[in-house]
Amino acid sequence: MTLIILFAPLLFASLVHGTSEESSFRSSSLSSSSAHSVIKSSCSITLYPELCYSTLYTTTITQELTKKDVIELAVNKTKETIQANFHTINNLLTPSTYSSLTKRAQTALRDCLDMTADTLEGLDILIQQLRDYPNKKSLHQQADDLKTIMSTAITYRETCLDDLTYDDDDDASKQSSTLVMEGQDLGGKMCSNILAMIKNMTDTDIANNSNKVEHVGRRRLKDEVIWPKWLSVVDRKQLWFFGVTPNVIVAQNGKGNYTTIAAAVAAAPMNSTTKYVIKITAGVYKENIEIPKHMNNIMFVGDGRENTIITGNRNVSGGDGMTTTNSATVAVMGERFLARDITFQNTAGPSGGQAVALRVNSDLSAFYKCGMDGYQDTLYVVSNRQFYVKCFIIGTVDFIFGNAAVVFQFCDIHARKPNLGQRNMVTAQGRTDMNQNTGIVIQKCSIDATADLKETKGGFPTYLGRPWKEFSRTVVMQSSISDIIDSEGWFPWDKEFALDTLYYREYQNMGPGSDTSKRVKWKGWGVMKSDTEARPFTVSNFINGWTWLLSTGFPFWPIL
Repeated sequence: MTLIILFAPLLFASLVHGTSEESSFRSSSLSSSSAHSVIKSSCSITLYPELCYSTLYTTTITQELTKKDVIELAVNKTKETIQANFHTINNLLTPSTYSSLTKRAQTALRDCLDMTADTLEGLDILIQQLRDYPNKKSLHQQADDLKTIMSTAITYRETCLDDLTYDDDDDASKQSSTLVMEGQDLGGKMCSNILAMIKNMTDTDIANNSNKVEHVGRRRLKDEVIWPKWLSVVDRKQLWFFGVTPNVIVAQNGKGNYTTIAAAVAAAPMNSTTKYVIKITAGVYKENIEIPKHMNNIMFVGDGRENTIITGNRNVSGGDGMTTTNSATVAVMGERFLARDITFQNTAGPSGGQAVALRVNSDLSAFYKCGMDGYQDTLYVVSNRQFYVKCFIIGTVDFIFGNAAVVFQFCDIHARKPNLGQRNMVTAQGRTDMNQNTGIVIQKCSIDATADLKETKGGFPTYLGRPWKEFSRTVVMQSSISDIIDSEGWFPWDKEFALDTLYYREYQNMGPGSDTSKRVKWKGWGVMKSDTEARPFTVSNFINGWTWLLSTGFPFWPIL
């Protein structure tokens, strides 16, 4: 007897949208052997092929399947798992359970709930983009968008797990964390499989259409600032010297629309399709600010990073239940966030532990002539695509960290004096999956030290970075590196962890700290040998900068 298994449509709604995503395979019945073959072939290139196949093989249809169809099936199955985990977390936040948890566990669960909701929304967007593929935008841009959504979903899973892992939690909190971790682990593996299938599909399509793709940015460029062509000379001067015309003004003396940044943000529109400029006049603003998801196209303009400072001192070591995620002085989730001429500061100091000055989850976000001032974990580049130009970034341990696809250009990156016994780490990149399109690129920057560290540098070794996660990826190229950087260049996270799987590269750097003759001998470290090897990490390629940075009005260098 042949067992016929019908594919049931999804019965639950997305929590984010409140509507059900109807599968395009609702009327499916008995599977053909060719459909199983396509599923098996698609699953074979994933990191968890058995999980992939066992999840999808009972999903049977009569029509022929394509790679894209299999991905959509996998997305719908993954939504089921993540939806169930959302309910698990939500149930743990009910008063009867919530009150028995430590403050830090409560905060971690709220973090996880938010990130799980964001992941569900991302999967809904992914389905729509898959259905459009490959009919809109260029193949390269579509591929980057699809991979970014799934890279972010995997990052949020890992960030949730990091927040939940805390040795000082009591038994009830640890039990709750374990329950959530099980669901997050399964959902994360399913997201990984989707990412692998997307990468395989888009890489194949791009290769097959390589003769049709326009390679933007091959022309040689002069050493000049790149501005949008539609900006007049007058407008360019205004952007460069005076800033843009604000929608509202924040002034502590009462001469603006608001006296606090929080009040101006609270009044800003949601889902704006045009730039909404908040001018923040000179002053020290002791506030913790959050730009929520769907508050898009917000721009902060200060009076110079020495004059407009947003400061806070939240930190993990303070005993008030903070996670790294929630320690940020300013946190940005809404996409296309821009900031210029402003400093984000955390004053917790070298003993505060993780204490974030600026946390950025915002996709297509950019920062120009800003300051990021802190100690450990100063700048948390969590996820999505980000760009920083002519910024001043200062810190001690892992002071640029996270798993965004991010490029720093013409920035001053300075290590400062830490506590006794500590080592300075410029970066701690958090890539957990070999298919994620994420990494930290430092190009045409200056890596140096503050005056207090220069005086005592012998007692505080400073390194370019260490691998926070298994597939950590960092590239330092065409930058000036002072002798503050130890001759070995890089430092391990924990013994042999990730030394074979990380990707650390250096290329065309200068200065006494750029000598690679005494660098670490790890399998994952190396010196790039040609422009061809370095070119994938330029602004135009790594963050697809040509498609969005022109609209920011910020200068950038698109190529090597």
